[in-house]
Amino acid sequence: MHDGPSPEAAQLIGLLRSARAAAEAAPRTLDERRADLDGLAARWPLPAGVATEVVDEPGVRGLWLTPEAADRDRCLLYLHGGGYTRGSTTSHGALAARLASAAGTCALVLGYRLAPEHPFPAALDDAAAAFDLVVGARGIAPARTAIAGDSAGGGLTVATMLRLRDGGRPPPGGAVLLSPWLDLRVAGVADRPTAALDPMLSPADLRRSAAAYLAGHPEDDPLVSPIVADLRGLPPMLVLVGTEEVLLQDADGFARRAATAGTDVRLVEGPGLFHVWPIFPGLPESAAAVERAGSFLREVTGGA
Repeated sequence: MHDGPSPEAAQLIGLLRSARAAAEAAPRTLDERRADLDGLAARWPLPAGVATEVVDEPGVRGLWLTPEAADRDRCLLYLHGGGYTRGSTTSHGALAARLASAAGTCALVLGYRLAPEHPFPAALDDAAAAFDLVVGARGIAPARTAIAGDSAGGGLTVATMLRLRDGGRPPPGGAVLLSPWLDLRVAGVADRPTAALDPMLSPADLRRSAAAYLAGHPEDDPLVSPIVADLRGLPPMLVLVGTEEVLLQDADGFARRAATAGTDVRLVEGPGLFHVWPIFPGLPESAAAVERAGSFLREVTGGA
């Protein structure tokens, strides 16, 4: 990656900052913000040659993606971001498809239930059920399955692995965390040096989303704040985070704790980059991040 953002990324950062300023001047409802996220990402089509299948099983609704060159006995379970309150298979389908294509796997993009209508543990229950579907009904070995997620989906990825581990279940082969939100104890987040730099995510966003998902649940529960969890015995993890995003501190702290616990964790920092930059397909940094993640996913799921 570059020493700083590419010209394409620098231009996008300017546009995103202008859009954030406009949004803060005229706040939008949650329904409008959900539609905004779906509408933005819907402009990015799936990569060519990716077949789709709607999944509507008990407890699992999502989109099954099969790239042309995919190994059908390897799978990526993708958990989207959006602060547990927004996001869908529409908003994150293209990113999941790009990751699956790079990894040579199939993918299940999970449309988990959202807060505040469905607070904790609804999203975690749905993610665990989706993993069960992949390794049960779809018959893919846990070791040949990986989990990936961005932002809240990154935290949900770790929470899912903790639930599997603590239930004595075989873990996935590995996990990719893109700008993960790993700590719902959001007090003091506004004082971070990067809080004013990130054009995609603000401390106010985090406070609002945490309150909706927690709905009174303790914020220091490891299943909502995996940064405080016992991280021993988890599979290999790749963590990608931008150096100018509000969640940089969480990702760095989590990676240090995971390494201390003996877990194979690889931290990649994107210089000058912002929250979940890989979702923007036109950036050179996005292509590089997807390639890096795809190589890691091949490694941990036994791909060629």
